[in-house]
Amino acid sequence: MAAIGRAHLSQIENGAVAARIDTLYAIAQALDLKLEELFKGF
Repeated sequence: MAAIGRAHLSQIENGAVAARIDTLYAIAQALDLKLEELFKGF
């Protein structure tokens, strides 16, 4: 739904690569969240 490959998403989740802001925005939209909600609790 976020148009991000599984391998790339896995690398982001594991801290192997840093996500660009547009990637984070796409993930937030796919999860029906506001971008800032991805960062709550950090």
